[in-house]
Amino acid sequence: MSTPKEGHISFASARAGQVAALRTAIERLSRDVTVRQAEGWFRGDGPIFVAIGASHAAACAPVWTLRSRGVHSWRLSAGDHPLPFPRSGHPLVAVSQSGRSSETLAVLGTVDPDLRYAVTNAAPSPIADLAGRGVSLGGIPDSYASTIGYTATVVALGMIAEAWDGGTVDPTWSLLPGHLDALESGLAGRAGELAAPFAASRAGDFVGGGPSAGSAEAGALLFRETVRLPAAAMSTRQYLHGAMESAGDTVHVLFGDDRELSLARTLAAANHPVILVTSADVEPGPSLQVVRLPGVSPNQRAVLEAFVLQALVARTAEDAGVDIEEFVFDNADTKVGAAL
Repeated sequence: MSTPKEGHISFASARAGQVAALRTAIERLSRDVTVRQAEGWFRGDGPIFVAIGASHAAACAPVWTLRSRGVHSWRLSAGDHPLPFPRSGHPLVAVSQSGRSSETLAVLGTVDPDLRYAVTNAAPSPIADLAGRGVSLGGIPDSYASTIGYTATVVALGMIAEAWDGGTVDPTWSLLPGHLDALESGLAGRAGELAAPFAASRAGDFVGGGPSAGSAEAGALLFRETVRLPAAAMSTRQYLHGAMESAGDTVHVLFGDDRELSLARTLAAANHPVILVTSADVEPGPSLQVVRLPGVSPNQRAVLEAFVLQALVARTAEDAGVDIEEFVFDNADTKVGAAL
């Protein structure tokens, strides 16, 4: 087995220490976001979150939260827009765990300096240095296929979304570590059973409704980059509009409490293996496994959903004999040099 990439801890170590790290991060970020809010941050037009990869997925539930509060907000993939970025009164929040994502940095550099925000784990970093206003996760040690870096990013973005435009950071964040401990205990005894369908599948479909669409995106990415399983991610309504017709030798991981329930039953009735992650009371069946989540806010739920994905991919890799630390390709143009 190979060693973790330089500057990273192992996937297993990151998962083992994740609840404790999140407990600390929640306390620090709640305090930091509240202080920054009092200083005049997080005001005015809703933010545009710009990111790539898992960081883009992490912004899904926060954008849903802002829109639910009547605040216009978007998330955009940093590499999919011509530069310079169009003039706008909306602040731009650059999201990058490393603070070195080249596409995100390029976008940030083309907007008015007064509109530049950043959420990074690494500080200093090129993105954090370029932004006038930066929120740091605190340099939390993370695995190469991100675990704690991803979930802490969801926490930070979720709190910013709650605080924006005169809102308040949800006080129930302090209860999340307890929910995570309970979820981890439940998953520990079921990991083998939950992951078993992946052994006979040629692909995975990850589908989420509303704020959980980001978890579908994060799940497909995680399975593609670690166990190298061809995987697709879609929102539930997109999936229903034709994409589900290709079901066959495919695992279906669904996130949600609404249309996802009948979708899960439809797929399972056709003998397609389904893992339904939901807070609804759903009876499992021969082709339908259910992971129950507590009823929490969309932002907190995204963290719980990430824990389910991490448990699934860890066991799938173990069963397949895949080294979860070993990546096949190394693209040298996705990161810029570290800040001095």
